[in-house]
Amino acid sequence: MTKTFKENAVVSEAGKERAGWPRGVVQALGAGTVAFLLAASPARAEFELPRENPPAKVSQQVGLTDIAVEYNSPAVKGRKIWGSLVAFDRPWSISNNQPTLVRFGKDVLFGEHLVASGTYRLYAVPGHSTWAFVLSRSAEKEGLPRDGKLEADAVTVQVTPVVAPHRERLTFLFSNFDDEKASLDLEWEKLRFSLPIVVRTSQQVMANINGLDEAWRSYANAARYMLETKKDFDTGLRYINQSLSLKEDWYSYWIKGALYAAKGDFAAAVEQGDKAYQLGSRLGDAFTLETELRRALNDWRRRVR
Repeated sequence: MTKTFKENAVVSEAGKERAGWPRGVVQALGAGTVAFLLAASPARAEFELPRENPPAKVSQQVGLTDIAVEYNSPAVKGRKIWGSLVAFDRPWSISNNQPTLVRFGKDVLFGEHLVASGTYRLYAVPGHSTWAFVLSRSAEKEGLPRDGKLEADAVTVQVTPVVAPHRERLTFLFSNFDDEKASLDLEWEKLRFSLPIVVRTSQQVMANINGLDEAWRSYANAARYMLETKKDFDTGLRYINQSLSLKEDWYSYWIKGALYAAKGDFAAAVEQGDKAYQLGSRLGDAFTLETELRRALNDWRRRVR
């Protein structure tokens, strides 16, 4: 049997009393009004507040090397920082409750220490005049050395802080950088710490240039493979043109001539073969394949229509 409105009201009153509503209030408002008020009650609100130590990340490409720092940014908030919140002569993680991470995309010099590419944990040992900034390979570790002894694989740079304009939140930034070096600066309160980083752009560029000497030959060999094995002459021509764009060598011109001959274009083959012969003749006795190239050229000339 369906309950009447009055019966529903009785049930509602009993439920509200069990929930802590005073009996007199329930009777005065009536069951319908109480039900409406309960239905209109909002759920518990959830909202986000600013973090006390917001996370931050700064990155910079220096020459050909990407450098990034991940940390968080506590605020001064009128507190005494140096020698109080940050104690002297004790390791300091820089970021609160998490390691400060530094990533190098290529090998660098951190101070005078050669550091391989990878991710490192950065912390500091504050001093009254000079500070030690330490890079540790143990990036995944959050703890700091308690006995004062640095990790065996750690590298250290000694830095003298300088007075700087007030900065409320701890901040890392890159300054005074060019293609060969950069200064990674840490600023907080009224101090600035500059960590010298030297990249090896000149050596990297020269290595890339030297690599071109081998790249042209790789494209030429790929073209020869397409010529002799795959019989894919158009792809071979594409590879040999890549080779010649890197270096004009007699060997590449000879392969290009052979590709044109394989396609039946003997006039183009002779043109490329002549270029190969001219370049090869400058090598003197080192032009060991002169006989083979001359034989190929004679054959292509007979076939020109």
